[in-house]
This record gives sequence, structure tokens and C-alpha cells, in this order.
Amino acid sequence: MTGWLVYMLACQGGSLYVGVTNDLVRRFTAHQTGRGARYTRAHPPLGVVFVQHVADKGEALALEYRLRRLPPSDKRHIAAFHGSTGITPGR
Repeated sequence: MTGWLVYMLACQGGSLYVGVTNDLVRRFTAHQTGRGARYTRAHPPLGVVFVQHVADKGEALALEYRLRRLPPSDKRHIAAFHGSTGITPGR
């Protein structure tokens, strides 16, 4: 799959992490092995719960910013009803 996407990870402890990538499998593997974001080193990811493909990197960054500013309850709603994948890349 080519192009940019915004993703949401369910993490240990019940939290959610939002990120941007153009290679979800590579990025998820980085998060799992401690080479991803600082947040996911402290809160290891359990799986991908939301993926949204976008036109370009600028649009991806804008959507990521908007999602990160939402309260956790809104993020959970989005994951549950607007893109839950139930996948774990690379497994």
C-alpha cells in the first residue's frame, strides 16, 4: 500500500496513540521493538484500532493533530465506529 495514513494504536494500560506513516507494518514494528515514539516505549502497543488513508503527508499531519487533541472517549468512539481494523501488522 502506498500513500500516507493516520493510525491509532491501543496501548497497554488502556491508552491510545495516534501517529502518521507511509508504511504501517514498518512503523508498528518500530513501536513494538522500542524504536517508535517515546510514548509507545513506555506504553507498548497491543494493536491497530484505526487507519485512515489520506491524500498526502500534509493532510495526514493535519488529521493526526486533530485526533490527538480529542478527549480519550472521542478517540475510542472513532476507533470503535469509524475504522476499527482489529489487525496487528506483521503477525
